[in-house]
Amino acid sequence: MKYKINEIFESLQGEGTFTGKPSIFVRLQECPVGCAWCDTKHTWEVSLEDEIKKPQFDLKKEESTKWCSFTSAQLLNLFSERGYKAKHIVITGGEPCMYDLTDLCHAFEAQGYGCQVETSGTFEIKVSKDCWVTLSPKINMKGGYQVLSSSYQLASEIKYPVARQSHVDDLQQIIHDNGLEHKKVYLQPISMKPAATALAIKSCIENNWMLSVQLHKYLDIE
Repeated sequence: MKYKINEIFESLQGEGTFTGKPSIFVRLQECPVGCAWCDTKHTWEVSLEDEIKKPQFDLKKEESTKWCSFTSAQLLNLFSERGYKAKHIVITGGEPCMYDLTDLCHAFEAQGYGCQVETSGTFEIKVSKDCWVTLSPKINMKGGYQVLSSSYQLASEIKYPVARQSHVDDLQQIIHDNGLEHKKVYLQPISMKPAATALAIKSCIENNWMLSVQLHKYLDIE
């Protein structure tokens, strides 16, 4: 199977449980969810005119809509070519769960990597049993997609973006309706704005949740 890849890079995970962990990020192309605050809108559309070959992909240094097809074996070869040392792989997007990621996770895990997928939960999550699932449930977004009940149950952690009190109220309702009181819950201030950060801190303390502050943005790293 081939996967449409927008970019691959090595950095530190800046969010959730694995904050600070050296990671290889594999960003897949395409997402129809339509989050207004999305910081990777260049991954939303798939145009055949934007497909590039590996030599061009290797030279890609800036965000763009360009993408390249890779098999799992080709991805592993690329990690080796680039000399990546991290053993944790973050599969992100875009919306990565538009793909069946089971075989990809197995291929990575067979080579000693741990896998994490970051998803909106609006498509069926198909990953290996050991894959860490970071669910950032997106409700009432422009695309009109609904978060699947199965996504809530598969989540290893819930990472919820907040900017105003209604977002906190929505999350409380989600947790209650889906019996998620036992899940790890992180609040993430949208766009790192001071008011959103203050609200997130207050809400974390009141609800015994945790704070995710997008460490990579504060450090100005990829």
